[in-house]
Amino acid sequence: MVIVKAMGGLGNQLQQYALYRKLELIGKNVRLDTSWFHNKALQANIPAGRELELDYLDPLPYRAASEEEVRCVLGRMWEEPESAVSKVRRKLCPASAPFFVESGLYHEQVFSMERKYLVGYWACEKYYADILEVLREELSFPPCKDQELQKRNDAAAARMEETVSVSVHIRRGDYLDTVNRELFGGICTEAYYDRAIAYVKEHVPGARFYFFSDDIPYVEAHYRGKEVEIIDLNRGKNSFYDMMLMSHCRHNICANSTFSFWGARLNPHEGKIMVRPSIHKNTQVCVPEQMKALWEGWVLVTPQGDVV
Repeated sequence: MVIVKAMGGLGNQLQQYALYRKLELIGKNVRLDTSWFHNKALQANIPAGRELELDYLDPLPYRAASEEEVRCVLGRMWEEPESAVSKVRRKLCPASAPFFVESGLYHEQVFSMERKYLVGYWACEKYYADILEVLREELSFPPCKDQELQKRNDAAAARMEETVSVSVHIRRGDYLDTVNRELFGGICTEAYYDRAIAYVKEHVPGARFYFFSDDIPYVEAHYRGKEVEIIDLNRGKNSFYDMMLMSHCRHNICANSTFSFWGARLNPHEGKIMVRPSIHKNTQVCVPEQMKALWEGWVLVTPQGDVV
């Protein structure tokens, strides 16, 4: 049995679910471990905490790992901290460990693993690029309980379908915190967005840009014009509907955020342009040939505003 750990926000949860489905579709006996969301101690370092937002969507066909199944795969490590000797042994012989922790952009070996507990975010497109059509069919958004909000979202989605629409996601909020700013800040710069928007205009005449952000005043101060519409509809637990609206746009400009990556991935329009930053975190170095192979079909733009 292979178990994929679910954790983080909705974008990360979708990536873990996507890896789970890919493993399942190639014949693996696989489970999704959602226990992280039910143990607040595991989220002690996360200011706002997280919920299992996969369950906000229409019911998904995943099999949740039971406590017994997790214990079976992890053995003693399920209930005991990893010892220093065990850590050394794992580094010298990774295959001997009952779990595998993501440490790079792409690990092809996960598809041949047995009896493993997989820990990571699995953002790389290559993991599940060949099943995205399946995922689009499975990942659907339920009607909003707020009927008035549902009408406004329906109207916005209709406008996006009727125009040469481009979603633009600007994430600030938690990315302005000290720790997050060091890891994620300075990547989606104004130069990044200026070049991304210019690139789309060069390839798609008459484009209309729909801005999504957790900092609406910032967007209002920096982006104006007849071709701009700021979407400020969904907040709190309804925020995930922004991903649905992004998927209705014909083209997508993403932040270094898995949330907007999935807005683009769920976009079914043929000939779509998907723009993302050349790196996701400041600890990464963009190797153009590698990134183009791992994110096939995406346009990569650097923080300096250069198309890779």
